[in-house]
Amino acid sequence: MIITIEPIYQYNHYFHQPTYHPLVSVANLSQADPSLFAPTNFGMYCVVLMDADFGELVLRGNSMQYRAGTIFTMKPGDVVSMNLDPYKKPQGLMLVFRPELVEGTGLGRDFYMFNFFDYEVAEALELYESERRVAINCFNNICSELQMKDDEFTSHMLRLGIGQLLTSCRRFYDRQFDTRQFHASDLMLRLDSMIDGYLSGESKMPRKFGPPCVAWCAAQFHLSANYFGNLVRKEVNMTAKSYLQHKVADKAKQLLSDHSLSINDIAIHLGFCYPNHFARFFKKITGVSPTEFRHGQ
Repeated sequence: MIITIEPIYQYNHYFHQPTYHPLVSVANLSQADPSLFAPTNFGMYCVVLMDADFGELVLRGNSMQYRAGTIFTMKPGDVVSMNLDPYKKPQGLMLVFRPELVEGTGLGRDFYMFNFFDYEVAEALELYESERRVAINCFNNICSELQMKDDEFTSHMLRLGIGQLLTSCRRFYDRQFDTRQFHASDLMLRLDSMIDGYLSGESKMPRKFGPPCVAWCAAQFHLSANYFGNLVRKEVNMTAKSYLQHKVADKAKQLLSDHSLSINDIAIHLGFCYPNHFARFFKKITGVSPTEFRHGQ
């Protein structure tokens, strides 16, 4: 059975605390009713700071045991549960906010930056102690604002506080990518080799699945598409989609240099259903049509 929590007052009920705002709350995990750790759909955005290793988290079918000082996030519709360690007490902080808090606001327009809400459990943010202090300060600032007398500035101030926490998480993720630079570089080497194999003359993958896409590549590394995309962007300073498109265009240039191949053959080889789709793609990336490129050789 899945517990569904949508109103903020219902969420607060599980922590035995008052409701200060209808769209936002912060709670201490040590005060949570044990039933809350059963499979639960919070129906809202959640940012959770695990301040102790007190069990195994299960989210989107994957499980993970976190060390103290880890942040993970959830979005509306995610179902999460904890297999609690009976000898350890839950510790940490949990921010929740309803989607309508950010709709049509500056924070909502910036929300594309916070795609870590789609990350898998193994892609959680492991904080340095200095970063943990920053995160706790952000949680405390939101708590302080919640307990202020409600006025015309309250929701705006709460969005500013949430934005500060989310932006800090994004900054810390960038640091995490940097400190795992060796792994990111290794990923790019493996990615290049994988794409070269995908587009090789012996491969039947493009005919079956089309040109390589971000979701397929991410799956080969057992990463979520967003986490994979952020790793690629950090390493090559372009989106993963753009990087793959340029790899396909480079392969197309190589094939166009072989005048024994028709443009139709090349389009099929690269996974395009129709030659005109290939022609539009190639011109968008290179600025010239396949025919113009071939004549310029």
